[in-house]
Amino acid sequence: MSAIATNLQAVRTRISTAAKAAGRPPESIALLAVSKTWPLSSVIDAATAGQRAFGENYVQEGVDKAIATVDRALDWHFIGPLQSNKTRPVAEHFAWVHSIDRLKIAERLSAQRPADLPPLQVCIQVNVSGEASKSGCHPDEALALCQAVAALPRLTLRGLMAIPEPADNEAGQRAPFRQLREIFETIRAAGLPLDTLSMGMSHDLEAAIAEGATIVRIGTAIFGERNYA
Repeated sequence: MSAIATNLQAVRTRISTAAKAAGRPPESIALLAVSKTWPLSSVIDAATAGQRAFGENYVQEGVDKAIATVDRALDWHFIGPLQSNKTRPVAEHFAWVHSIDRLKIAERLSAQRPADLPPLQVCIQVNVSGEASKSGCHPDEALALCQAVAALPRLTLRGLMAIPEPADNEAGQRAPFRQLREIFETIRAAGLPLDTLSMGMSHDLEAAIAEGATIVRIGTAIFGERNYA
């Protein structure tokens, strides 16, 4: 068994344990393997071990991997900041976009999604920590943005995503996830049938699951520490 396969097994065990601790069925949480900066061979290793959903932050890298693995029927999720001049390849090659933070991006994705593909599954990114360096709409703008995006053709609005500021204790980790869940519940109460909370990474997936995550985005715990040099 490869190191990646072993790591995947360990992550799935963490998800299952956290789900049971929260009184949730483990199958209610999907694992998104974040393969950004990792070579195609690492994706193939993970796919061979049964992983089907992969997340990418960089458009060209993600498109290249999606094209190279088209015969494997993988689901590709775009999870990074998206500039308006790069929406077309994302609309053409990804199944999901987690990082819509303004209406212009959603409108372009809607217009550029090929008619022969299923609707693009999308989440609104919310900046729950208020960090200037992070993408995402302001929490107070999330409902209006969701309502506008939900009305666009060729897109299916699924839910919300957040990348909170890191915290080194469970209470600190859970607070922003709880905030995102409360925004999610407010939007659902307003009549939008959201079903997805994309939150939690390698260091805080347990806290995210405790607060209702339905997709956890895991990179380091599967592929190892990244080398950006």
